[in-house]
Amino acid sequence: MHVLVAVLIPILLGVAGLALDMGNLYLSQTRLQAAVDAGALAGALQLPYDPDLTKDIARTAAIDMVHTNYPEAEIQGVTAGTDIRSLRVTATAQVKTMLMEILGVTSNKVTATACAGFNNLEVVLVIDNTGSMKGTPITRVREASVDLVDLIIPDGAAPNTRVGLVPFRGKIKALDADGYPSGCLNADGTQNVGIHPDLMYLYNALPSYKKSQVNLDTCTDIPPIQALTTDKDALTSAINEMDALGYGSGTVISEGIKWGRNVLSPESPYTQGSSDPKVRKIMIVLTDGDTEDGTCGGSYASTFTPNNYWTNAYYGMKVQDCHCNNGGCLNAAMLTEAQNAKNAGIEIFSIRFGDSDTTDIALMKQIASSRTGTEDHYFNAPSAEDIPDVFKLIGKQLGWRLLN
Repeated sequence: MHVLVAVLIPILLGVAGLALDMGNLYLSQTRLQAAVDAGALAGALQLPYDPDLTKDIARTAAIDMVHTNYPEAEIQGVTAGTDIRSLRVTATAQVKTMLMEILGVTSNKVTATACAGFNNLEVVLVIDNTGSMKGTPITRVREASVDLVDLIIPDGAAPNTRVGLVPFRGKIKALDADGYPSGCLNADGTQNVGIHPDLMYLYNALPSYKKSQVNLDTCTDIPPIQALTTDKDALTSAINEMDALGYGSGTVISEGIKWGRNVLSPESPYTQGSSDPKVRKIMIVLTDGDTEDGTCGGSYASTFTPNNYWTNAYYGMKVQDCHCNNGGCLNAAMLTEAQNAKNAGIEIFSIRFGDSDTTDIALMKQIASSRTGTEDHYFNAPSAEDIPDVFKLIGKQLGWRLLN
């Protein structure tokens, strides 16, 4: 019996030693993989500033993050990934063993690789095109939008990334939406023809000097929706068509959000959106503040009715009680459409440009898909010159994604 125990003890110790060694290797591999994942994500966050890894900004960020989480790791490479606009990090680490050392194996090496960046993305830009955006603001929005497109759809590449555009005022213009008439649309999807025919008697009753201040065609100057595409020329052309000039019909943010959701959906009226759950769907909503239909006072109030505002998406379908007051129909519709988008799996980034009151700031924060306790999807751009930086900050978050 004693002889058997004496024989078994070295075997049991050997098994225990091997188990400890294997456990140590497993823990080291897991720790290294986590460090490399974090490094790839940190590097990807810098891709908006170093898209081709030529400035060492992204590479340095990746290496620093790996070493922060695993100081002993040896970086084997930080290179452009096989996916478009991505970064791949590879690192190794030596792991000390116990029994293996007795057996002549003094160390063992573990390796980990991770890739992060821009891919499997569908992005729709929902942009306020009202007259208050004209001049420098809409110019900066165009520049920032083109830069974002350049970042996620580089020249000569075919990424699994698509971008669309929804310019809005008091309504939207859809030229190729399946099942809808071509042109500007009311909130119920019917064609907007300006002031509803049943209300034209009120327009006809206006004195001539007031009638001259009402433009019945507030549709022509609204740029049309651009469906999701990888065609940079088409996107750039659509973006540059936005000038915020011409006659407007107010600001109905809910219509922009609704049609942003339609653009991202794989179902009609647009079918370019992917149904693959791996695709991350993003909506970026930019407005200079309030919903507006001329009834809320201030600089854009109307002193008589009917007026240009009566050609918006609600008046245009003969709804005369959907107004811009705080807690009113237009703000409620904005929140409802944002929730519908979130329910469809869409992340919303909201950008409030210029000056707004506390209610409108709260609304923009509420529609954003920020994590609980944060405002990471809400951005404030006090001036037109802040808009490009805000788009870059959003771009950083779009690239913060591990890829297969």
